[in-house]
Amino acid sequence: MKLIPFFVIIPLSCAFIITLFRNRLRFLPGLLCVFSTFLLLGLSIHTKGSLAEGVSFVYKVGNWMPPIGISLVIDGLSSFMLVVINLIAFVVALFSIEYMKRFTARWNFFALFLLMLGGTNAVVISGDLFNLFVFLELASISSAALVAFGTEHEEIEAAFKYLVMSVVGSLFVLLAIALLYSYTSTLNMADIAMSLQAGSAGILIPFVSVLFIMGFGLKAGLVPFHAWLPDTYTAAPTPVSALMSGVFTKSLGVYTLMRILFNVLGVTPQLSKILMVLGALSMVFAVTLAVGQWDFKRLLAYHSISQIGYVVMSIGLMTPLGILAGLFHLFNHSTFKSLLFLNAGAVEYAADTRDLNKLGGLRKKMPVTGNTSLVASMAISGIPPFNGFWSKLMIILACVQANAIGFAIWATLASILTLVSFAKLQKFAFFGALPEQLKNIKEVPLLMRLPMIVLALICTFGAVLLLSPVAGNFLQPAVRVLLDGQLYAFRVVEALR
Repeated sequence: MKLIPFFVIIPLSCAFIITLFRNRLRFLPGLLCVFSTFLLLGLSIHTKGSLAEGVSFVYKVGNWMPPIGISLVIDGLSSFMLVVINLIAFVVALFSIEYMKRFTARWNFFALFLLMLGGTNAVVISGDLFNLFVFLELASISSAALVAFGTEHEEIEAAFKYLVMSVVGSLFVLLAIALLYSYTSTLNMADIAMSLQAGSAGILIPFVSVLFIMGFGLKAGLVPFHAWLPDTYTAAPTPVSALMSGVFTKSLGVYTLMRILFNVLGVTPQLSKILMVLGALSMVFAVTLAVGQWDFKRLLAYHSISQIGYVVMSIGLMTPLGILAGLFHLFNHSTFKSLLFLNAGAVEYAADTRDLNKLGGLRKKMPVTGNTSLVASMAISGIPPFNGFWSKLMIILACVQANAIGFAIWATLASILTLVSFAKLQKFAFFGALPEQLKNIKEVPLLMRLPMIVLALICTFGAVLLLSPVAGNFLQPAVRVLLDGQLYAFRVVEALR
């Protein structure tokens, strides 16, 4: 329990150290970033292994008792998210050491990277809405600065659009928090849940729920709140795109939405239907736009919207299998989409272009990048035996089990279009004839190849490991937290006693 604050202390303190010694030790920023993310990953796995199902760890900041004091809470859902966040952060940080050598003031990048990671971790473990909002803004502002890191026209424009849309989403969230505070006179999430169960809030809960869906739906990039995402993911430096697609939108959008709707406000059948419709709309609309893209990263950006749609639609079913499939796909998407963005970064690093019309035959010259890209493409397209196949199959089965046949059909159609899109990507980027101007192209350095190999192995064997009895405690505690709904409040109170 005493280790909980270190999920925030480690990245924030390392960011401070990087800025302090930036001009004295040139090797320090990258090394410290990789070391801190590795430490956080180990701490996440240790916390996940120490947490029994149905149990919550609560840390009282300053030893002040909630709801007066600040509380940090780790349960089955937040511990699952911490493992996902810090796993992707570690491999992306390793990739960044070599990739960011092309940029000036690299210490700025690694400091902002750790600030964004610290804010993201803090959002996941926050036990009250005020601190959740504060750290949400810390992560959002840091990520906006990272999007603009290249300082080219494209990056500045995308960062400005992202910042404006992020502020709009934050205003929806802030208004919802203010309305809840005016009714319950508390900001502690467990206390709010108990207050709402004790009284009749009337129209307040549906209205606040819609505000949260609009605010966090914008952070997640769900259709129709997705306008900022394609430009942002395309313009940002590749490590930033990989981290934002892999964990950022899931933590600041999907996780916060799940936590508040399921554990604080309570999900009604009407809200469930809204989530399913938004998920299906994102899934089909975005993948349709992705098929026609010729920019490597922009194609991946639209698929990020589509795959988040799978997660939200599945969790919106509110069935045990649906929630399990949604969380499983969330983890799988974090791995294969981060891998695809790293592949795009490797191609751009070596070929100096992202235009698929100017590429071709790269698999011969860049075997690691080409083969890992093929693995990730088959995983996201739902080809067995890769991890994306199993989670998509479970989502379709969950829809059939819940008698939502139409949603199962939409999920299948979206998966077919995904396969078409990535078949095009593989053909034009990695197969075919090598253009004359790329005859001397070489594979990227070892520190860029290693993260791609690690993620490709997870895509290949991850499903077998996660669904095996040995790893049975990885997904089920998170599923139980969402199924138990507002029992979250009683577990937090029990942990405080």
